[in-house]
Amino acid sequence: MKKGYKALLAEAEAEIETVPVDQALALHGDPEVVFVDLRDPREIAREGRIPGSFSCPRGMLEFWIDPDSPYAKPVFAEDKRFVFYCASGWRSALAAKAAQDMGLERVAHVGGGFTAWKKAEGPTEVPAPKG
Repeated sequence: MKKGYKALLAEAEAEIETVPVDQALALHGDPEVVFVDLRDPREIAREGRIPGSFSCPRGMLEFWIDPDSPYAKPVFAEDKRFVFYCASGWRSALAAKAAQDMGLERVAHVGGGFTAWKKAEGPTEVPAPKG
């Protein structure tokens, strides 16, 4: 192995903005900020999510950001600040780096992820089951 996940995380965190959970709580509800939940839909169904967050499974991020992709999502073309989160902050750090490398300008991630958000008693919601 040339580079393990710890090295990848260290590189990402050196180049991206990490928002501590208390600052993330203050950003919640700001119409200029989009919280992006990178977790798998099963995690969201089981654990809940930050109210109003946009769900983007980590494996689709690059395809959803790129306007030339057939999977592009209009939300990523908006002039907003994007705050990524996952369960613990690992996937979101790598995702923020990828998004930033692709040219998304106002990108950050929540340090400690959804786990830190819940520990800080941030608001959560359980999405309605699809069916």
